[in-house]
This record gives sequence, structure tokens and C-alpha cells, in this order.
Amino acid sequence: MACYVFARFHARPGQETAMEQALHEVLSPTREEASCLETHTFRSTRDPGLFYIHSRWKDEAAFDTHAGLPHTRRFLECVEPLLDQPREVTRSELLE
Repeated sequence: MACYVFARFHARPGQETAMEQALHEVLSPTREEASCLETHTFRSTRDPGLFYIHSRWKDEAAFDTHAGLPHTRRFLECVEPLLDQPREVTRSELLE
């Protein structure tokens, strides 16, 4: 069953550009993963520090594998000091 992941990141004031760059850098290698069915990044239109990643994976095991890959770990290490709130990651399933 496909796994849908919503990840929320809120950048510290002044770190919005660095956060956007980090998202841009992780997007291509993530899309190249065979089990990644799609992934997109978003920025709030009302809060310039609020960013999201939405991704769809073959299954939860595929997302678990993604979480341990070097490009994912580098991304998380890079963005952690940019954040002023804990990141939130929600795994979900489609109800429709």
C-alpha cells in the first residue's frame, strides 16, 4: 500500500533562503529513488518561513529506506539548525 508523507519545517527568521536551498538540493536525489512515486516541496504564501514536503512512496518500507540514505541524512543535518520549531513528519494513507 502506498505511503504518503507530509513533512513540515519552519525556518528561523533570516534562514528562509537557506531552507529553500536545502529543499532544492534534496529534491533531485529523492526523485531518483526507485520507490519514490512523487515528491514536491511547498512554501506557505502567508508565512515565508513555513515549508512542506509532500511525497508518495511505494510503501512504508520504501520511506524507511529513504530516511536512512546519505542525501536524506545530510538534508536533515543541514536544516536542523535552521529551524525554530521541531520538524513534523506524518505518514499517512489515502482514504479515497
